[in-house]
Amino acid sequence: MPPAPRRRSAGKRTAILDAARELFVRDGVDHVSMDAVAIGAQVSKATLYSHFGSKQLLFLAILADVSESLTAAVEKTLDQHLDPARIRTLPQLEEALTRFAGDLATMMTGSEGYGGVLTLVNQRRWQTPEPADDVATEPVVQILAARLAGFADAGLLDLDDSRTAAFHFGALTLLLANDDQPDPRNVDPDRLRRVVAGGVRTFVRAFGARQSNPKP
Repeated sequence: MPPAPRRRSAGKRTAILDAARELFVRDGVDHVSMDAVAIGAQVSKATLYSHFGSKQLLFLAILADVSESLTAAVEKTLDQHLDPARIRTLPQLEEALTRFAGDLATMMTGSEGYGGVLTLVNQRRWQTPEPADDVATEPVVQILAARLAGFADAGLLDLDDSRTAAFHFGALTLLLANDDQPDPRNVDPDRLRRVVAGGVRTFVRAFGARQSNPKP
């Protein structure tokens, strides 16, 4: 029995996104034609344009796909490492934050799907900055800010604004790791985790409660 039309359409859409992501990361968006994407995805030009009417729309779809996947990954990694019920002291929190950021940075920096796209976005910011040409990180910021606020309520962190603290944490760990090793094909995992650990230490020094006595 042949696959249902909707399933075939979803499969072709995924193939188009995968092919376009690889080509965009390798050659740059401006240097990739829609013909090349169609060939890479093994679909006709008509099929390509039925899913994405222009190269810009295709690029924005890749960014949306990465944003959604990144949000899900952050939620999963947070639950793995930052369970408030298991973290009672500031050293425990620092260790947990280091594991959390290390795993997330390894996934993001070592993957062409994440690291390559983030590097591509950074390049386009300098060339032709457009507000829409970015990975939406606000959901990630909100998720992390809520978890950090919980640790502040528990007496482990001293925060004036949990959202600002989440931005600082991301800059000191994930963004720094990506800037240090922007090529996902040549990532040194030990160096990456050292960079992340240093960022977490800086964050804890800045935001750790001076008397980190957890609230009952």
